[in-house]
Amino acid sequence: MKTSACKRRPSGYISFLLVLSMGALLTLLMLFAYKRASTAHAVQSGVQLQVDYSEKEEAILRSIVAIVPNRAIRAMQPQSNANSANSDPLRWQNIFTEALDLANARQSISTPLLASLGTTNPLAANSGDASLGIPSLIFKALGTETGYASVGINRSLGTGYPVPLSCSNATDKIRDQTWPIISNSKIYGPLAQAGVTLPVDAYPNFNLINYPNINFGYSRPGQPFVAKRNWWGFSLNLAQPDAAATASTMQRRNFVLSIYEIPSQLPISASSFMELGQYAGGDPWGDVTISGGIFAGRAQVDGTTALSALATRRGATLSNNTTVGGQSFTGDPFTPGVREAYQLTQGDFFPVSLASESGRAAFIPINRGADYFDRFAHVTETSVLSSTTWDNYSLGALQCAMRLDITQALSATNQTPTILRFSYLKGGVRQDLMLPLTTGLATGLDAGYLYACDQDQTYDFGSAVVDLAYGKTGQFAYQTGMTGVVTFNDARFGNPQPGVVKTGYFKPSYPFEVKSLLSGKICLAIYPMRFAAFLNALQADGTAINSSLVVNVDYSLATGTTFLNKPAIPCSDLDYGVILQECNDLTSFTKGFSLVTNLRVYFGDDFNTVATTPPADYTPVGSFFPPCSIFTPEKRYGVDLDPFGVNFSGQIGSVISESASVPVRPLDSKALSGATVASSRIHVNLRPITHPAELPPISMMNWLVLLEESNREFYSSN
Repeated sequence: MKTSACKRRPSGYISFLLVLSMGALLTLLMLFAYKRASTAHAVQSGVQLQVDYSEKEEAILRSIVAIVPNRAIRAMQPQSNANSANSDPLRWQNIFTEALDLANARQSISTPLLASLGTTNPLAANSGDASLGIPSLIFKALGTETGYASVGINRSLGTGYPVPLSCSNATDKIRDQTWPIISNSKIYGPLAQAGVTLPVDAYPNFNLINYPNINFGYSRPGQPFVAKRNWWGFSLNLAQPDAAATASTMQRRNFVLSIYEIPSQLPISASSFMELGQYAGGDPWGDVTISGGIFAGRAQVDGTTALSALATRRGATLSNNTTVGGQSFTGDPFTPGVREAYQLTQGDFFPVSLASESGRAAFIPINRGADYFDRFAHVTETSVLSSTTWDNYSLGALQCAMRLDITQALSATNQTPTILRFSYLKGGVRQDLMLPLTTGLATGLDAGYLYACDQDQTYDFGSAVVDLAYGKTGQFAYQTGMTGVVTFNDARFGNPQPGVVKTGYFKPSYPFEVKSLLSGKICLAIYPMRFAAFLNALQADGTAINSSLVVNVDYSLATGTTFLNKPAIPCSDLDYGVILQECNDLTSFTKGFSLVTNLRVYFGDDFNTVATTPPADYTPVGSFFPPCSIFTPEKRYGVDLDPFGVNFSGQIGSVISESASVPVRPLDSKALSGATVASSRIHVNLRPITHPAELPPISMMNWLVLLEESNREFYSSN
């Protein structure tokens, strides 16, 4: 056997120092890479947590906008302060707590969505998912104040915050810190003068302020409009309760929540479903001029119609020939990109807008429907948090200074009124005057006379021209056409009944009476031009105070002897009507005149066609007429015959719901007979209210709710 020779290989060596050095270097590089990756992961986690918090905050803020107006309304409603079960949900604390729930801010993924994934024992890795059970750590009043919200009344919070309102009602002032209080006691005072356009002494309730920079175009951003701004401030830091667990240090952000009270002021303004551009018969709007934008709950625009701007709550359908703001929209104007393209080429104001487009904003028309006309559909509101109750705030019928009610009819088959009740203000205190129409105030005295004073007493009729009666029990001395100061005594009237203490009576020229149309329909005729002298004869407050009138049927008294029924809406030919006559010159109403009724109104004369001297600070160009408003379920033109045509100037609205299936056609008109006035005989010139002096005594109200961030430093003063 042979064996091969053994081959010897070269010998080598191992340097333990080199191996250890390289190993250490690679380990250090690995640790450095791990640390960088860990740091990057921590940064990414922190950024994602911040994004998560920001998205939650945005959802919370939107929820606050949705919740607060509802709570403010409930704070004005009866029993809101009856017990803690009613009042506690309305507190700022519970508003913010509910916003956390509504926004689902305690979880990054909702429980239903997590369950739908079908994962067994899922583990949430988001450290920002927390109970958020202490809202006082998340929401705070501004600066060093305690509580949840800082109120914008009676003190200035300085630069970066709206000017405050003034409130002299002690209860509202205290409660506003705990609940969102809307009240007529909040007005513009001296502290607000720097932030409004007109003198607060002359216009404390509504003034000219700038419209906010939002997409909803009730007005143009930055444009002066008539409103009152209620506001509250608070700060928000969603990360603070769990900062120890998340190591997230978000800065506290300051916000201003505003509720703008906006009287209806556009040419056409109603939270109704409206058809614009043509009449019911299909004829296009002809001699119609509309200056300014339109607001509708929903809108359908027909034909070749040009509008300056159109704002809606629930969208609009535009014909191909419709232009809004000079722009044609062949498709949906709310398609993504359409607004942006318009703003790049045409300007920053997009003329078609939806209330839901503005993020942290909500537009809420206060529309009570048919209840707006009727005082007797409501009961007295008690235990209310706000000093202004909801019915008194939102119902025109309850806001009127003067009231005229039919309280009794002749029989169930003969509805001729036999008793009227007239209510008015005297020294700010309500007075009721019962007016029997079939029997006199005293035996032997004709119906229509009113008690003045007793024998040897004096009554001042001022400039009112009246008829006088003096006597007792069927024996009276009369004088007609009297005025000024009258002493009812024997020296002036003689002695119609010796040995008896007598009484003085007067009969003014009444500003209302029972009157029938040619059809036999029974109406109450109202003569506004007679009110000044009539109120003067009653020694009542003048027309600057007694500036509004509601006409109702008091069906609440129906006992079988009053023979009265609740009027129907839509109006029935079997119900009473209201006739307006002697109403062309309303300059005696220095603050304007309003009429509210749940009956059909017949215009028997020209209405408010005489201009008057405007207030000293009134700047709009053109004639100034006393501001007037008529609220009725139905209007007709003519009393003795159908008119040839209708000329209308001002503003138009409606209380019909935006959810109605049949649209409202705001310019359609009917004559006395019920026949439709031909479109060629309707002439309309609509324009917006641009000055608070143009507001009538009674107006429809809207709320604009807006939540904005204030990036300015907080100042406390006053």
